[in-house]
Amino acid sequence: MAKTITKNEVIRVIPLGGVCEVGKAMYVIEIDEEIFVVDSGLMFPEDEMLGIDYVIPDISYLVENKSRVKGIFLTHGHEDAIGSVAYLLQKVNAPVYGSKLTIALAKEHLKELPAPYQIKFFEVTSKSRMNFQTTYVTFFHTTHSIPDSLGIAFHTSEGAIVHTGEFKFDQSAKGKYKPDLAKMANLGEEGVFILMSDSTEAERPGYTIPENVVQEKLAKTFHNAEGRILVALYASNFIRIQQVFDQATDADRKIAVIGKSLEHAFEVGMRLGYLSVDPDRIIPANKMNDYADEEIVAIITGNQGEPLEGLEKIIRKHHRDIRIKNTDTVLITFTPSPGMEVQIADTMNSLAKAGAKVLSADKKVHVSGHGSQEDLKLMLNLMRPKYFIPIQGDYRMLIAHSKLAQQTGMSKAQIFIADKGDIVEYKGGKMRMSGRVTAGNVLIDGIGVGDVGNIVLRDRKLLSQDGIFIVVVTINRKEKKVASGPEILSRGFVYVRESEELLSESSELVRAVVESYVNKGSYEWTSIKQEIRDTLNSYLFQKTKRRPMIIPIIMEY
Repeated sequence: MAKTITKNEVIRVIPLGGVCEVGKAMYVIEIDEEIFVVDSGLMFPEDEMLGIDYVIPDISYLVENKSRVKGIFLTHGHEDAIGSVAYLLQKVNAPVYGSKLTIALAKEHLKELPAPYQIKFFEVTSKSRMNFQTTYVTFFHTTHSIPDSLGIAFHTSEGAIVHTGEFKFDQSAKGKYKPDLAKMANLGEEGVFILMSDSTEAERPGYTIPENVVQEKLAKTFHNAEGRILVALYASNFIRIQQVFDQATDADRKIAVIGKSLEHAFEVGMRLGYLSVDPDRIIPANKMNDYADEEIVAIITGNQGEPLEGLEKIIRKHHRDIRIKNTDTVLITFTPSPGMEVQIADTMNSLAKAGAKVLSADKKVHVSGHGSQEDLKLMLNLMRPKYFIPIQGDYRMLIAHSKLAQQTGMSKAQIFIADKGDIVEYKGGKMRMSGRVTAGNVLIDGIGVGDVGNIVLRDRKLLSQDGIFIVVVTINRKEKKVASGPEILSRGFVYVRESEELLSESSELVRAVVESYVNKGSYEWTSIKQEIRDTLNSYLFQKTKRRPMIIPIIMEY
């Protein structure tokens, strides 16, 4: 394949997400004046992000340079790759490229958050070639837990910039899960300039166990289960969904699909032929009680595709159609992401208390959608890049991947570990870190985009720890006296009925502060409120060793 005729002067790679974290992938590739975006994902919130629905990348840099953005390329249909594309398209009008399934799933996001202008979508395959002024782009199929996953190659005068997407090598993979090994090898033969490769399982030795191992474990479970089988999974884990369908069919069980995002994925997968099951085998969740327990399989996920949310809703008895029974077998068929371990342990404990039998992936058999160390070294050897940028993983995973690259013969000078916003730049024949752009997290809470920041999270954390203490005082301006109050409202701080003395003394302290200002004829509300806060904060901490959020409210007439 011929190289581009134009000599490329400046090439930059800028991660806006997906590095030093697991999730919300977004990578900017600049070739001279043209900008290309690879993936636009989301990340589920960490424990300290109280009340947050999910997290997306900060796209300020792309908005500032939106006239230069020539395309958004999606590697696969998981939320960590497409979950924020609708938000990106609110601000940046650019065509979207991806496989047939990936494009269909991305369009589902745009139904809930339509773009303000007409978006062009281009379905691509491993045979596609997209031509631009500074580069042309080709694609190759990879094996992941969702079909039609792609790696992407941007061809430059220096060689190809290859983004692997999320991948593993599975010799048992078939059909739309089969990797395009020949094309990967051809890219390596022609010359790979920069390799950007998935690091999620870079700390795990060996090869990733093939998916047929899970098929065998599921078959055994379906054969032995006497009651209902409940399967918790990510909504876009198509290979696991198909495996559950297959086993349910073999066991002659009906299937209930529970969770809005799972229903959307199921509808898209069935309509496009990526999922295969007899439609008569699917039943609504509210019809499960019409069948015997041994005839039922329920596939469960949360409304945003996160697997534990739906299960926790059922455990708390908040789901209108299903309750946990002591005859249930619950399969947790996903690997918890970093930070989810405590949550999954709590969920398993709650299921055990309810009497359900809980099965999860054991430590000896770990089946992931990502390549382990030997898979990653195989990709490095196929591509033989001049430079290497590990992506898709926490910092320790990026370090582990860089060490694997050194084992294949690369030097430290050829490897660049970038944080969010770092610019890796090739100019004048040299590759170097050349600065930073704006990058970080944008928090999504309900319909709010970015309106919840560190201050709001700090307040939520404070409220969750020590509660709130509200003081209401009304002042008669003419008579210069306290007309009513102080009234005190407390939530999450102390039990009011057992703390009457504390509240009474707090009220007297507030009255004294307000009267001292009123007697002076001073009505600077800011000063009065601050002294009330300081006085109460000192007193309450002395008495309780707690620091509630104190909110003074002063009214006058």
